[in-house]
Amino acid sequence: MKTIIQRSKEAHVSIKEDIIGAIDYGLVILLGIHIQDTMQDIEWLINKIVQLRIFSDEEGKMNKSIQDVNGSFLVISQFTLYASTKKGNRPSYINAARPEAAIPLYNSFIEGLKSRSNLKVETGEFGGDMRVSLINDGPVTIVIDTRNKE
Repeated sequence: MKTIIQRSKEAHVSIKEDIIGAIDYGLVILLGIHIQDTMQDIEWLINKIVQLRIFSDEEGKMNKSIQDVNGSFLVISQFTLYASTKKGNRPSYINAARPEAAIPLYNSFIEGLKSRSNLKVETGEFGGDMRVSLINDGPVTIVIDTRNKE
């Protein structure tokens, strides 16, 4: 799994004109699922994200986790994170999991994030034509790839 995590002041995702998920202070997670991802990847990634200290403490140092600040999550499926641009100008998505494999992993990630963090988790629509809006706080943007655990 590959994620782009952005600390946000506020964020929302919409389809057409309808907002389907919105948060205030928290993390926007763009989640790409690889063809070889497993439940172990989900568990590792959830633990990493929940414990990630990227929120400022009283001295302005990034020393607090999302749980410490009682933040929220907005999770958006993003198969294009596995785009390969090695050949030609049209990206290949051959390493992105197909929907029949990705949807159960995506749903497991969301449920695991809810149960592990006990925080609000909002989502987009898997495979939907979405518009994501956010105010990136900092800006703070972190990339985590479960293929690089070691």
